[in-house]
Amino acid sequence: MRALVFEKQGTENLKVAEVEKPSPKEGEVLVRVKMSGVNPIDNMVINAIPGIKPMPHIPGTESAGVVEETGNDVTSVSKGDNVTVFGRYFDGTCDMCAHGMEMLCRKGYILGLLNNGSFAEYVTVDARNVVKIPSGLSWEMAASLPVAALTPYHAIKRSMLKSGEIALILGASGNTGQFALQFAKELGARTIAISRKQSLSDFGADETLPLANAAEKLGEITEGRMADFVMNSLGEKFWNESFSMLGVNGRMVAFGTLTGPQVNLDLSGLYSKHAALIGSTGGPLNEFKELVSKAANYKVKVWKKFKLEDGQEAIKALSSPERDGRVMLEIS
Repeated sequence: MRALVFEKQGTENLKVAEVEKPSPKEGEVLVRVKMSGVNPIDNMVINAIPGIKPMPHIPGTESAGVVEETGNDVTSVSKGDNVTVFGRYFDGTCDMCAHGMEMLCRKGYILGLLNNGSFAEYVTVDARNVVKIPSGLSWEMAASLPVAALTPYHAIKRSMLKSGEIALILGASGNTGQFALQFAKELGARTIAISRKQSLSDFGADETLPLANAAEKLGEITEGRMADFVMNSLGEKFWNESFSMLGVNGRMVAFGTLTGPQVNLDLSGLYSKHAALIGSTGGPLNEFKELVSKAANYKVKVWKKFKLEDGQEAIKALSSPERDGRVMLEIS
């Protein structure tokens, strides 16, 4: 089968190669990949994260496709089923798994990091990781559910956002931002998007503000209340601005380090605002299934779709200042 592989980290080393088609073991499913989402985590796997296995390596964390073959004892799906893939390996036996927190499994890992991922014509995954998608759901949406959608879905649930609250979403036109707006709006929040785009009303934004002077403008439109909930998926560069827009008794959630992982924390601001800082990563399997069942209600904007042979360009496109929506790999 054809796959994007690298033998040495670096986008320049990513290439299409013929590799052995995997076979499903007991309890596994072979998926013919139709679409894969391209995410910052893929860029980190290709360029930065140490200890990637196996080598040569096939990256790719987020995917959807068609069940090609099932291993012994698999009854949850059948050949020909259209599925999306939960992007975390979990053993199902540790204390985190027992509490429904599979993304924190003691022996778990992100798919495509310590095993071969989905930037290939076929991928094998545990049968527990595949979920059948609703009839008619686009491959673009199905392949966006495991990371781009589930990450903010869990973060918002974890932050207990309520109807009538003010939700501020940084990077609102990006992978997770466009979904976060929709989820916050669905809960009845007043949604404020921070983005270079003129308007994100199609994704549920009540207001769209540029980052420049955003705190001042937010103060004006909220009459000084600021935001009850702030989502920072961008990291270091925007930390101070995002914290300045958090209101009294607010919650700020972080799950991305696209612009760096190190921040300075104003402790006086933290306690005087009676604020909560929340870290969040991925989401559990039950929330993924819940999200899949509702996926037809949401929108996804795709900026560009690439073929496997254009994998280097797909990774580079993630950081393009012109990017307006998702980057996807259309595989079959």
